[in-house]
Amino acid sequence: MDETFRKWIPDATDEQLAMLNVYYDMLTDWNTRMNLTAITEREEVAKKHFADSLLPVSLLAHGAKLIDVGTGAGFPGLVLKIMRPDISLTLLDSLNKRVTFLQAVCDALALSDVACVHARAEDGAKDKALRERFDAAAARAVAHTAFLAEWLVPYLKVGGKAFLYKGPQAETELREAENACRLLHADAAMQSYDVPWGERSVVILTKKAPTDKRYPRKAGAKEYL
Repeated sequence: MDETFRKWIPDATDEQLAMLNVYYDMLTDWNTRMNLTAITEREEVAKKHFADSLLPVSLLAHGAKLIDVGTGAGFPGLVLKIMRPDISLTLLDSLNKRVTFLQAVCDALALSDVACVHARAEDGAKDKALRERFDAAAARAVAHTAFLAEWLVPYLKVGGKAFLYKGPQAETELREAENACRLLHADAAMQSYDVPWGERSVVILTKKAPTDKRYPRKAGAKEYL
């Protein structure tokens, strides 16, 4: 077996490494027919997608019910599920062909307790089957922290945590999201990680009270809260 993934994810078992290899092969194969990722070289995927997805893995409670909002090619949700089979996972994305890919990977890996949902973040958060149903929410989407807070916090139960994967702009965006956090009844913290592939942080939002029915706003809002 190729040892690239073991180098970057040393805690993975042989079975988990085999699953990551299948995931990688499917990712690069499907990527030739649809836009899933600009990063395709094995070591780059190992670092910047797989290992990066796992940065806050220790912060996930055992058996947590997690939703990955705007999951794209399955980062971070699928990688977290492979390494933490105890969690229940919902993968949500606005593009149906990406959802088809995610379902194919889940089937190939025989993952249990995973749901793949086709919906925009703002619409899914209004769905009674999803709103305030999760212990944790995650996003690696390229959007401002204030927008991500508005999209993720409504999915959380009171006491739940949202994990927002960020780069060098994390601290600045968190300051700019103070009003959004106040309106969404979320306490904010930040965990920074010293990793070889760049400056990485995870913004952690803890939900303190139910979300006002006004949030999230309809898709297309130009100004953050």
